[in-house]
Amino acid sequence: MSMERLSQQVDAYVAWKRELMREITRYRSWLAHNRLGSAAVEAKLDRALKILRTDHITLAFVGEFSRGKTELINCLFFSQFGQRMLPSQAGRTTMCPTELYFDPRSERSYIRLLPIETRMAEASIAQFKRVPRHWVNIPLDASDPNSMAQAFAQVARTKPMPVEQAIQLGFHPDMLETGDKPGIVLVPAWRHALVNFDHPLLRQGLRILDTPGLNALGSEPELTLSMLPSAQAIIFLLSADAGVTASDMSIWQQHICQLDDDAQTGRFAVLNKIDVLWDDLAGEAFVQNAINQIRQSTAKQLGIKAQDVLPLSAKQALLAKVRGDQELLARSQIDNLEHLLCERIVAQKERLLEESVVNQVLGLLNNSQHVLNLRLNKVREQQNLLANHRQDNGQLLFELTAKTKEDHTRHHKRLLGLKTNQRLVKRQGDLLRFAARPERLEEHLGKVKDNLRSSWTTLGINHAILHFFRAVEFDLTSLEHEAALANKMVGAIYQRHNAENPLHGLDAPQLNIKRYQRELGQLRAKADRFRRNLKTLLTEQRLLTRRFLTTLAQEVMGLHQRLRQETYQWSSDALMPLMQHTLEHKQMLESHMVRLKALAQETQQTHQRGLQFKQYAEDLERQLAEANEMLRVLRRPAPVQRQGKVVSLPLAARASSSAERS
Repeated sequence: MSMERLSQQVDAYVAWKRELMREITRYRSWLAHNRLGSAAVEAKLDRALKILRTDHITLAFVGEFSRGKTELINCLFFSQFGQRMLPSQAGRTTMCPTELYFDPRSERSYIRLLPIETRMAEASIAQFKRVPRHWVNIPLDASDPNSMAQAFAQVARTKPMPVEQAIQLGFHPDMLETGDKPGIVLVPAWRHALVNFDHPLLRQGLRILDTPGLNALGSEPELTLSMLPSAQAIIFLLSADAGVTASDMSIWQQHICQLDDDAQTGRFAVLNKIDVLWDDLAGEAFVQNAINQIRQSTAKQLGIKAQDVLPLSAKQALLAKVRGDQELLARSQIDNLEHLLCERIVAQKERLLEESVVNQVLGLLNNSQHVLNLRLNKVREQQNLLANHRQDNGQLLFELTAKTKEDHTRHHKRLLGLKTNQRLVKRQGDLLRFAARPERLEEHLGKVKDNLRSSWTTLGINHAILHFFRAVEFDLTSLEHEAALANKMVGAIYQRHNAENPLHGLDAPQLNIKRYQRELGQLRAKADRFRRNLKTLLTEQRLLTRRFLTTLAQEVMGLHQRLRQETYQWSSDALMPLMQHTLEHKQMLESHMVRLKALAQETQQTHQRGLQFKQYAEDLERQLAEANEMLRVLRRPAPVQRQGKVVSLPLAARASSSAERS
C-alpha cells in the first residue's frame, strides 16, 4: 500500500521520541542518584519532556473548490473502507474547514460541528473549542462504513438563508448557490468541523486540516492568521487540466506565499487530476512530457522549486487502492506525495525537535560528563600517589583531603559569585519583562477599540490598525535594546568562566527578539492586505471586519505571551550551564572529601585502602559509562536522517513556539 512507508516513517519518528523521553527520564534519575540535581535542571528537563509529549505534525490541505483536496484525504486515510468517507462528489464538496485528528482522551470517535451562526459572535473558533455545548456532536462507528459516510455527509450540508444574512456572516453572494426562492442563497451549515478518528497515522500524532476555497479563507480570518501558520506543511491543490487559475493565484498570494521560512511551514503544490492528460494514443512518453511541462510552469508561477510540485491523481489512486490494482496505483503517482511526507516533513519535525529538545539536554549531559571526567582523573591521580607512597599513606590522605577542601572552597566562592551574577541577570530580566508587560499591550488594544468605536469607516479602521502596529513595534524596539544589554552582561559572565575553565568553554545563550519582530511584520502585512481590500468589502460585512480584528488582536496577544515567556525563561536559564557546572563540581568534591576522610580515619592496611580507592574509581567509571551511554543514544540521528534520505529543508527553528502553539 502506498501509505505503508509513511506509516513506518511516522512509527519510527514516534519511537524516536519515546526513546528521547526514556533517556531524559533516565538522566533525571541518574542526577538524583548521584546527588547532582538542581531545581533549575529539573525544570528544564520537565519542559523538554512536555514538548515531546505534546508534539504533533499538522498538514494543511488548501486550494480552490473542485481541486480534489477531499478526494486526496479520502485516498490517504479512508481507502480501507472501500468507499469515499468525506463527501467529494461534484456539488457536495467540503464547505467548512475540517480538522482530522485522534483524541486519546475520548472513548469513541466523533464529528463535532460548529453552527455557521456562531460567526455573528466575535469569539474565535479556538475560543469556541473550549465550550463543547456550542457544538453538534455526531458519533462515528468505524465498524459500519455506511453510517460513517452518512455522518461525514453532514460536514458538507448547506442551509438556505436570506442573502442579507449570508453577507453579514461574511459570505460574498456571487460565491454562493442560489436557493429555491428569490433572495435566498445556500450557505454552509457549519463554520468548523472536528473529526476525532482512530487511524494509525492520526494515533501517532498526525493532524490534517482540510480547508475550503478562497471565499472561506477570506471570511474566516483565523484560518490564515493562526491555523495555516501553525501547520508544518501546506499542501496546495491545483488541477492539472486548468493549471494555476486566477483564483488559485489569489489563494497562493493572499494566504500561503507569505508563510516564509520563519513560520517553519513547508509549502508544496499538488497537481491533481493528471489522469485527464492520460492519452493512450499519444503514448506514455508524450503524457509524461506534458505533465512535466505543466509541473515546470506551475513551479515558475508559484515561485517554488519544481521538486516541490507533485503531479498525481487522487481519484485513480483511491480506485487503485480499493481494487488492489498496483499498476494503476503506480501510474497515479501518489508515491510522490508519500515520499514528500516521509522524507521532507517528518525530517523537518525531527530537526525542530533536535533544536528544541535534544541539543538542550545534550548540553546539560555534557556538563555532567565533563565534571565526572575531571573527578575520575583526580581520583586516578590520587590512586597513583597512594600506590607510590606506601609508608604513611594516612598522612598523604589527610593532605589530599586538605587540597580537596581548598578546591571545594574555591568552587563554593565561585558559586556565590554566580548567585550574585544571577541576581544581576534577574534584575535585567525584570527590565525585559517590564518592557514586554501585558498592560502595555492591553493599553494599545484599548486604544484600537476606542478608535474603532469613534469611526467604522475605511479611514477609521486604517488609522486604528496603523496606530496599533506602530505602538507594538515601538515596544519591541525598546525590548530589543534591553535584550542587547542583557546579552552583553551574560556574554561577559561567560567570558570570565571560559577564561577560568579553558577546557570547558561554553557559549553564552542569546535572547533573540528579531524573530518576534519578523512575526509581527507578517501579521502587519496581512492586516495591510485586509485594509487594502476594505474598499471592496461590502458595508454590511462589518462583522467580518470585527472578527478579523479580534483574531488579529488574539494573534498579537499570543505572540506577546510567547515573547514574555521566552524572556522569563531566558533570564532564569541564562546562567544555568555555569551554575550546573559549578554546583556539580562542588557536590562531587563534597562526596570526594567524605570518601578521603573515611579512608584517612580508618586504621587500615595500605592494601585495603588501595582496594577501597580502586572501588571508588570503579564507581565513578560506572557513572561515567552510564552518562556516555545516554549521550550515545541522544546523539543518535533521528530516523529519516539515519536512513540518509534527508533533502535540504528550507526551514528555520521556531520549535519552542511551535510546541507552545500546539
